[in-house]
Amino acid sequence: MTKQSETSKGQTWSAVGSMALCVALLIASEFMPVSLLTPIAHDLHATEGMAGQSISISGLFAVVTSLFIATLASRFDRRHVLMGLTGVMLFSLVLIAEAPNLAMLMVARALLGVVIGGFWSLATATVMRLVQEDSVPKALGVVYTGNAVATAFAAPIGSYVGGLIGWRGVFWGLVPIAVLNLLWQWISLPAMPPQTANPVGKLLGLLKRRNVAFAMSGVMLTFAGALQPSRTYGRSSKPTPG
Repeated sequence: MTKQSETSKGQTWSAVGSMALCVALLIASEFMPVSLLTPIAHDLHATEGMAGQSISISGLFAVVTSLFIATLASRFDRRHVLMGLTGVMLFSLVLIAEAPNLAMLMVARALLGVVIGGFWSLATATVMRLVQEDSVPKALGVVYTGNAVATAFAAPIGSYVGGLIGWRGVFWGLVPIAVLNLLWQWISLPAMPPQTANPVGKLLGLLKRRNVAFAMSGVMLTFAGALQPSRTYGRSSKPTPG
């Protein structure tokens, strides 16, 4: 193996690592409010139920974005698309941390939902373009490790840190990590020219297949069940200064 190929391989796995970190940030940003509903509601003069809609709205925009992002992104270099999504995530984190009212929080969470739906929809196909075919399972495992770690630790860490520095401080703490992640992507992600994508109608047509619809239902129920226990963090949190 030549030095050039070794460098290329190192850059490839660096790119996979940058995607794993982005996934971890997205999941952490998505679930952080679960453990901070009480202080968020208290600071923004809203009920916990109203503050809880900030979680629902990100999920709604993620679903809508996931249906169209592949077709839209097929017109651009995948590297630029991923970095653009990361930039939007960074912007949304700043908006969340500085939100003066519930309406601005909802707008920021909607932007975050766009990134969540967009990044997840493109992640697997991007990994398949980054690594050799025999390395795809390992690369996907690395990316999903970021998901697992964030899912396990985001809510409890958010609850603990929020009690020390306030809920706004928690989201401000994610901002420099997002900046580093954007720089990492800029350094490691290679150019990935546009490719022909399937039209939206063809993608939606997959749901007519019984096995696909059955699998999607199972995934939805799995995520719904996983979210229920984590809601206890938000109920037990005490109001803290913003």
